[in-house]
Amino acid sequence: MDSRWRIAPANFEDPRLVDLLRLHLEAMQRWSPPESVHALDLSGLQGPGVTLFVLWEDETLLAMGALRTTDDGVGEIKSMRTHPDHLGRGAGRAMLEHLIAEAARLECGRVSLETGSGEAFEPALNLYHRRGFRNGPAFGGYEATDFNQFLHLDLTSG
Repeated sequence: MDSRWRIAPANFEDPRLVDLLRLHLEAMQRWSPPESVHALDLSGLQGPGVTLFVLWEDETLLAMGALRTTDDGVGEIKSMRTHPDHLGRGAGRAMLEHLIAEAARLECGRVSLETGSGEAFEPALNLYHRRGFRNGPAFGGYEATDFNQFLHLDLTSG
C-alpha cells in the first residue's frame, strides 16, 4: 500500500463518501438485473455487523469497502468501490487486503462475496481471483442466478 494512504472507519456524514456510494449504487443498478442488485445503501452499511472502511490520500477519497460478519464465522465483502478518478492505482487491492486482514483479525474462517457477471464486473473479478478467491456456492441467503457469482477465500489454511 502506498505510504501516503490511510484506511479508516467511514464517517457517514462525509459528502465525499455519500457521493462515492451514490456512484456505486448507480453502477450496480445500471449493470445488474433489478433482482440481482445486492449492494448496501447508506443505511445498510450502518447496520449491525457491518463496518465500512474508506481509503484516503490526504483529503482525497480513493476507495471504500465494507465487511459484514456473520454468526457462522464468515466475513462478507460488501460495497467495495474505487473512485473512478483513481482506478489503476492499486486502491482496490489495498482495500481488499485490508478487508481480508480485518476478517482474519475477527477470526472469520472464510471471506465471501456476491458479485455479477459481464464486462463491467471483469476488473473486480480479476482482482479477486488474483488474490486467491475461488468461485463456489451461494451463501448467506443469496439465490444463485445466471447473473451472479459467489467467490470465497479460505482463511483457515496457511
